[in-house]
Amino acid sequence: MSARISKTARQHRITKLLEDNQVTNQSQLVELLAADGVEVNQATVSRDLEELSAVKVRVPGGETAYAIPELPFDQVSTDDHLRRVLGDWVAGIDRSGDLVVLRTPPGCAHVVASAIDRSGAPDIIGTVAGDDTLLVIAAHGAGATVESTIADLANLA
Repeated sequence: MSARISKTARQHRITKLLEDNQVTNQSQLVELLAADGVEVNQATVSRDLEELSAVKVRVPGGETAYAIPELPFDQVSTDDHLRRVLGDWVAGIDRSGDLVVLRTPPGCAHVVASAIDRSGAPDIIGTVAGDDTLLVIAAHGAGATVESTIADLANLA
């Protein structure tokens, strides 16, 4: 039985399928999703791959397969990228002093943490990500500012 799921959950499944399988074309990905119980068409898969920044890479044997590259550590996220990631994947926010806690759908905290780490925000020291929760460590005295900025970018304000 097939079902429609949220965009975030679908993209998470696509990421896992690309990690676990050698996916050579979009039709194959549609079939893998269907086998996983996810009803989706090729146009949607194409948009998802674009949003996930998937690229074709050469694999042993000479074929090409989709992969989602990690951002190089020194690559800075654009404001638009950060706004999109936070808007799409941050479901809640809380703060205790200079510690800001963000809630995401399961399996998405690392994506949000990576975007925040690469934002170059001077008030953010770093992040620690779990499965659906991440901790943003703000510079001393900047917790409220960081919370407000993230809430605004995530449309939670």
